[in-house]
Amino acid sequence: MTTEKRELIEASFNSSETLKFYNATLVEAETGFISIKIPKQTIMTRKHGMFNGAMIASLVDVSSGYAAVSNYEDDCYVVTVELKVNYLNPALGDNLLSKSFVVKGGKKISVIRTEIYTVDNDLSHEKHVATSLVTMMRIK
Repeated sequence: MTTEKRELIEASFNSSETLKFYNATLVEAETGFISIKIPKQTIMTRKHGMFNGAMIASLVDVSSGYAAVSNYEDDCYVVTVELKVNYLNPALGDNLLSKSFVVKGGKKISVIRTEIYTVDNDLSHEKHVATSLVTMMRIK
């Protein structure tokens, strides 16, 4: 990934009001790969402190979008065409961590696989809580 592309992604990430609200951190950004961490907040949880499924789906969508954008050389914008999430385990943990990989990057359509984990604050223990497949379309 070029320095310019990394700066564009970081600027977009840092200007997102939603990601600020989530207290999200861009953990890793490479061509075709994005990782984002979100710390637990009461508004994001269900009974017993489990992350809400809507929070997981939101992280899948955002992380997949950035992964798709990272795969294009120029500045671009993508929208979600299809999003499928399989919830595997209760999302109990201190943080959610996404790992989004571009499976197929085309001129207009990209397919991204995003895995969601719960992790401790020191990132020492990961628990796989969701897996997803997302289709994104480049519109700019």
